Amino acid sequence: MFLSVFDIFKIGVGPSSSHTMGPMVAGGRFLDALRAQPFKAHGLRASLHGSLAFTGKGHATDRATILGLAGFLPETMDAEAAEAVLEANRQSHLLTPRDLGELHFDPGRDLVFDFDRALAGHANGMILMATDAQGDVIFSETYYSIGGGFVLTEAELAARGDDTRTDASPKVPYPFAQAAEMLEMAAKSGKSIAQMKRDNERVFRNDAEISAGIHRIWQVMRDCMDRGLEARGILPGGLSIRRRAAGIHEALKAEAGMNLTAPHVINDWMSMYAMAVNEENAAGGQVVTAPTNGAAGVVPAVIRYWLDHVPGASERQLDDFLLTASAVGGLIKHNASISGAECGCQAEVGSASAMAAAGLCAVLGGSVEQVENAAEIALEHHLGMTCDPVAGLVQVPCIERNGLGAIKAVSAASLALRGDGKHFVPLDAAIETMRQTGRDMMDKYKETSLGGLAVNVPNC
Repeated sequence: MFLSVFDIFKIGVGPSSSHTMGPMVAGGRFLDALRAQPFKAHGLRASLHGSLAFTGKGHATDRATILGLAGFLPETMDAEAAEAVLEANRQSHLLTPRDLGELHFDPGRDLVFDFDRALAGHANGMILMATDAQGDVIFSETYYSIGGGFVLTEAELAARGDDTRTDASPKVPYPFAQAAEMLEMAAKSGKSIAQMKRDNERVFRNDAEISAGIHRIWQVMRDCMDRGLEARGILPGGLSIRRRAAGIHEALKAEAGMNLTAPHVINDWMSMYAMAVNEENAAGGQVVTAPTNGAAGVVPAVIRYWLDHVPGASERQLDDFLLTASAVGGLIKHNASISGAECGCQAEVGSASAMAAAGLCAVLGGSVEQVENAAEIALEHHLGMTCDPVAGLVQVPCIERNGLGAIKAVSAASLALRGDGKHFVPLDAAIETMRQTGRDMMDKYKETSLGGLAVNVPNC
């Protein structure tokens, strides 16, 4: 099994990797497929199903679908250009993707939130269609947004067979698909997780490209965090949620020189870093999936804590942090899920916390066994966490939940470093437990906003 660090950490836009980035990517893929057809289309349609229907508007799925069908992609999207296209579409009911001419698309008629029909392949399903001059469908494709910005067609999902955990497995020197295999390969090779992961990445990129890509990821993470630490006001969506990271930052800086500051205040710094990222995500800003948008704040918050608060920390070790974190994220995605619509928030913030714990433990000098232990501790103590966003917005409880995920990650790394790497529950067991728990969890607790806080907290 191999998932690149650049698959786990993708640059995109908020508020959701599965509900915003995924539909946009699907739109781009549909346009490519349409360009390969021998006929000329005259119009486009889209239907959203399952979780994409129930929480789509809160996650800006409608906007993302239109922008995807207009030719925008998450990593390169220009916000001003996107707004101009959306406004033009509202006026003209036309989209003009490259090489396809003018295509009719009336959002009020051609974009359907289908609450009644879930698609069989995944909770996040959508059907994109092209129509002729009479409005008849002449080409269609079904897409599934499976979490973290990953998108599969119906045929691609079916090709994976009954084992939905199978990923493409190119020839890499260390193709570990289980944590136990990772530990075994590390013992035989004498290499760290980051070193094995880098060797795998070298099959596709040279060292300079790997490091440049990783530092680009961190730069986008840090820029996102810095914007969140400055921005104030009310987040969009109608809940009137006030941005808090900037105010907390101002208060913490004012307290920094005080001798009587309680030790637990470091938790406020970690929460603030994570909240800054997730407030930006909620506002539709540029973020990095880590491994999803809903959990985008955990990994960068732990990195910022390490760099700014831990003596001896250096960005020279940043590659080791993110390579280690991506190895753990790949194991979780391969053997369980990183999708809130599949397994609840244990799959998002839980996975992110495990990744951050592993990365931090590695750069603090942890052995391979301690790193695996750190990831296990963090994931274990998110098991069973539901995904119940109020009003379908990635705000409550998502923003604060990232802060607590970061705190748990640091605590897990610290606990692991206090031990010798030997522990009772293997990481593989925690991952499998998360998969089973997600399978058994009622759908109303899996990113549908039909249960939990989403129905017990007033939406106005």
